[in-house]
Amino acid sequence: MTIRVLVADQHPVIRIGVENLLHTQAGIEVVGEAGDGDQAVSRTRELSPDILLLALNLPGLETMREIVNNSPETRTILLTNSISRQEIMKAVQLCASGLVLKDALIDNLTAAIRAVFAGKCWIGDHRASSLADALPAAVKEEPPPAKKNNGLTPREMEVVRCVVKGSSNRDIATHFQLSEETVKRHLSNIFEKTGVSTRLELALFAIEHQLVASDS
Repeated sequence: MTIRVLVADQHPVIRIGVENLLHTQAGIEVVGEAGDGDQAVSRTRELSPDILLLALNLPGLETMREIVNNSPETRTILLTNSISRQEIMKAVQLCASGLVLKDALIDNLTAAIRAVFAGKCWIGDHRASSLADALPAAVKEEPPPAKKNNGLTPREMEVVRCVVKGSSNRDIATHFQLSEETVKRHLSNIFEKTGVSTRLELALFAIEHQLVASDS
């Protein structure tokens, strides 16, 4: 049986990255995407996915209750930048079935989807009997504050913001009146400074380390 997935996140590059990641997984199909809470509600109602991947900080997240009431067969996994007691309690209140860290999507997302589809819960990097039962063990210490810009130049920071918005190299080059080769050199420098290797990883890094505003 194919697991039908809807991806709801305000950042286009994350939606695209998740779709590309799941495209390689047998038995999982991304059937649609949404960029805000209202779209998440309407697309869930329209497509009736098995799994909804929903950004925890998505604008209009209060509409999650509407999703639960109108689409009880859809199980929800929340995508979050951190896992704390507060996030877990919010997930429990919203009747979610899982929490997955955005910076660990590549490692954990597929397993989380399969576990939740099978009726289990998922939190962080492991399966759980329920989110409420996992609450005490899942609380983690806050990570140390990251450097403000990780050594990135002002122009490199501008390129990072464009990547998070889903801009292509050509879009970035046109916007800043640069050549595409120059944009590629900027990205190469950014990858080296941040320790990532793909645009998806860069977007996740930027969001996790607050290199961009939450509504970028």
